Amino acid sequence: MVVHLLKIGVGTEDVEHLRQLQAAKMQQSRAAGQGSRLWHRTRNMPTRKEEVLAGGSIYWIIRRFIRVRQRIIGLEAVVGDDGIPRCDLIFDPELIRTEPQPRRPHQGWRYLDPADAPKDLDISSPEQELSEEMAIDLGEIGLI
Repeated sequence: MVVHLLKIGVGTEDVEHLRQLQAAKMQQSRAAGQGSRLWHRTRNMPTRKEEVLAGGSIYWIIRRFIRVRQRIIGLEAVVGDDGIPRCDLIFDPELIRTEPQPRRPHQGWRYLDPADAPKDLDISSPEQELSEEMAIDLGEIGLI
């Protein structure tokens, strides 16, 4: 069975901003001799590691909406600079837009059941792009 992770993109303005932040992170990885590794360090290793690695994605909450996801391709146990064990979530660099889905704030990451995950957005369809913007606008004024 597959399970996804849900995480708030703290300080991220939109999907393009996330793309820029991750491009900078990949440059850091290349400069450190780690190739084009894209990762995010988190406090805890998922206990459902096998389910996450069985095809799971991280769904990013940006400005109170799930807007994009990335496939998780690895989980690595590491020790932080402070000597405390951590987990690096390793991502596929492809950002896949999703239908916007409102979410409340939370700390850290949460598991997301595939049945509760938003569908991928077909950005080639102008109707879906318009509906995403409309859903975001309605959410910002509290109607959804």
